[in-house]
Amino acid sequence: MDWQDEGILLAIRPHGESAAIIQVLTAGRGLHAGVVHGGGSRRMAPVLQPGAQLVLHWRARLDQHLGSFAVEPLRERAGALFGDRAALAALASVSALLVYALPEREPHPALYAATETLFDRLSGTGWEADYLRWEVTLLAEMGFGLDLGRCAVTGESEGLAYVSPRTGRAVTRAAAGEWADRLLPRPEALVAGPADAAGLAAGLLTTGHFMERWLAEELVGRPLPEARRRLVALLSAP
Repeated sequence: MDWQDEGILLAIRPHGESAAIIQVLTAGRGLHAGVVHGGGSRRMAPVLQPGAQLVLHWRARLDQHLGSFAVEPLRERAGALFGDRAALAALASVSALLVYALPEREPHPALYAATETLFDRLSGTGWEADYLRWEVTLLAEMGFGLDLGRCAVTGESEGLAYVSPRTGRAVTRAAAGEWADRLLPRPEALVAGPADAAGLAAGLLTTGHFMERWLAEELVGRPLPEARRRLVALLSAP
């Protein structure tokens, strides 16, 4: 069995004396692991960095085996982020959440495209809103999509200000009434546009609630990765 594709390196760990096991995300094959022989060497260290875009050639005797990767670098990303703690933390959070949430070898092309776009944006400015919407995409791809475009009570699409913590559906300010303090915020950055500090914090509170409830409790059964908490702390710092 063998295949060739392009993918994003998410995680790497030592294997034996000189090999490494990597986990990558590809558009057509989803999250996929394999051994890179010599992957623990100094020569391969600059290539096998989280976030790197790679050409992957996977081989195994049987499809269900772990198999091995031959890799060729296309472009690295982590090096361009050195000195930017928040961007590096975002790369780590995305990588950790993907490994945490995705089943092995299940394609998620929309999530792959969103991840590639976000990683390419991290070396610039204004990526924080893209990260927030990436979390919305992750929830949707895992079967827990938020309905942020229309009020669950009135059906209106204007004046949306809250999200139901139970259903993930939007609610207008007028419809919320006395229940407003029991609802989650719906900043516009969850859907489109830039995010100021307040909108970013509000959005991360909302996506964090649903990742805790739907991913951690219902789907995976263990706490969210520490990498996400570190990112939220950095983005919330004054």
